[in-house]
Amino acid sequence: MENRSLSVVAGLIALWAAAWPARAAEVVGSPEQQAAWQQRLDKADALKAEGKARQDEADRRLREQDEACLQKVLVNDCRNQARQAHLATTREARHLELEGKNLARQVKTEQVAERQRQQQAEAPRRAADLQARQQETAATRQAAEDKAAATRADKAQKAVDGQRRKAAEAEKLRRKQAEHEARVAAKMEKAERRKAKAAAGQ
Repeated sequence: MENRSLSVVAGLIALWAAAWPARAAEVVGSPEQQAAWQQRLDKADALKAEGKARQDEADRRLREQDEACLQKVLVNDCRNQARQAHLATTREARHLELEGKNLARQVKTEQVAERQRQQQAEAPRRAADLQARQQETAATRQAAEDKAAATRADKAQKAVDGQRRKAAEAEKLRRKQAEHEARVAAKMEKAERRKAKAAAGQ
């Protein structure tokens, strides 16, 4: 169970470390502060690399000494001495690696604190920017709605005007037809009278 807890913690640390470059890029800080952090991170990397190199060298030496001990009379005593030397070197190597990791962790903690400080300092400005953007968006939306309403009203007025114009044109046409029919009827009546007069005169 304890191993599972350790693996979960290790997984979380790995995820945090993987996400760190993206977070570190957000940190603004002063150029001097960035340079100091980078210098300390470089030192941390160097310490970790030195620790790993010493560990690799100690492992290589232990293998060589273990083979050399087989040629000696007191094999176990030789091997014990080799292991003691390996253990001492391993402790030094781990100490260097831990020192490097602690230094890197301190820098990252400072960077997170600086980013949080900057975010808190910028919070009022960001809130004001957000409010200004919201007001601008609301004004733009209102202007668009007003324009759409004006367009709808204009279309409705044009439709009403079009109906009135059509009604007026239809009335004008009806009057023309009525006048034409009246003229035709009058001419026909006149022609009928002439015909009747002519027929009566014979």
